[in-house]
This record gives sequence, structure tokens and C-alpha cells, in this order.
Amino acid sequence: MRPALLLAIAMVAPVAYGQSGNAPTELQQAVFAAMQSEIRTEAERARDRNRQPAQVLDFFRLEPDMTVIELLPAGGWYTKILAPVLRDAGKLYITHPSPTFYSDAFVGTAELPGMEEVEEIHWGAMGEPGGTPWFASGPWDVEPVDMVLTFRNYHNFTYDARMAINESSFDALKPGGLYGIVDHTRRHMEPDDEENVRRMDPVLVIKEVQEAGFVFVDYSPLLRRPDDELRYEVGRPSVTGNSDRFALLFAKPE
Repeated sequence: MRPALLLAIAMVAPVAYGQSGNAPTELQQAVFAAMQSEIRTEAERARDRNRQPAQVLDFFRLEPDMTVIELLPAGGWYTKILAPVLRDAGKLYITHPSPTFYSDAFVGTAELPGMEEVEEIHWGAMGEPGGTPWFASGPWDVEPVDMVLTFRNYHNFTYDARMAINESSFDALKPGGLYGIVDHTRRHMEPDDEENVRRMDPVLVIKEVQEAGFVFVDYSPLLRRPDDELRYEVGRPSVTGNSDRFALLFAKPE
């Protein structure tokens, strides 16, 4: 992130980096093992260095005995890592609007070895006929969970839909439960244009999630990419795979 963005975030809530750079933690070692799974494709492995899943999940304070909901897993890039980590002592749920290309993309992933214990939760709401597939969630029919995670999805939704998703996440979590969000960085207070529609202002994300009742816990610079000028669409060849992203962690109050 740019210094101005960091300053703006610091004005919203206290910041603690919490990244030591020391030997891998127990959680990181479990993630590294899951990353070697044969169900992962070469294309997925090629993104490991950029996405740093072991470090990101450690930042989110994931533990192998947690109950976790992953929002909009699409083809399951993170699901294929989370499922093995949580298989023995925890539980992984996924949820997405259906029918959408997200739900279609997950069909093949759900049939892979090791995915048998991953359970799908109904999104809880239906979109308007002929309207956007990125519609608001409803209540999720699940016992209270320890963590909700979403990766590069928050930008897909309107304000109303984002607030509904934040509320669904809040209601699904146990007191003290954690909510982790990764997305592409937009310049602070920049209005919408054709180049930034898949980016989010991290300060706005913090504000919205706090409005749903969450407490802001931390952010991480793990996915900061100084070469990304925050000017161009994240799918451009000069940006894709190297977009500046934020990782934000929130908690439901005890």
C-alpha cells in the first residue's frame, strides 16, 4: 500500500504488523503440506509465491481445529489448501450465490479427492431475475463458526450487498470469531471508473465492516506490491498477478 493509504488506515484503527519473518509456524507448515497436494494444478502452484497462502492464513490466525466459512471460492484455489488443513480437527464450509459462474466453477472442485468433507451452505437469498449475480446474502443455516474468509471477492458487490454479507458473516460467527478479507487495492476515496471496478478502498472496507458491528484487529503488508500504481484494471497484463492487495482482519466482539 502507499504511505497515504497506510496513514488513512492508521486513522481508522490501531495497526500492528505481526509478521516476524522467522521460521514457519505450525499452521504455516500445515499449509505448506497442503500446497503439495496432487489436486492442485500447475497453474495454481504458479501463484503460490505471489499469494503467499501460508503467511496470509497465519496472519488471519487460522488454526487447524477451527470451523471456517469461505465465501465465493470459485474454482477453489484457497479451498484446496483450507480443506486439508481443517480436515482432521476442524470443518470447512463454502457458500456462494447460485447459479453463478462461481458455483459452476466449484462443481469440479467439489468432486476432487479430499473435498468430501467440505460442506456447502445455501447463500440464503435469491437474485433478481435477469439482474447481477452478485446479490446480497441472507442468513446462513450453520452453527456458529470461528472464522469467515473471502479472497478478492468483496469488490464484486454493491454497497447494500456488501453490508448484507458483512451482516451474514457477523451473525454466523461465535463471539470473538474472526473475519478476514483480501482484495485488490484502490486509491483512497477514488470514484468508480472502468479501471478500478475490481479494486476496493481498504479504508472504505474497514468502515463498512465496522458498521456491521465488527472490531478492526489488524492489517498486513504481505501483499503490498509497489510496482502496482493503482491506476489500471487488475486484469491488465502489466498488473495481473502483481496487483497491490490488502489483507484485513476483524473480530466479532466477545
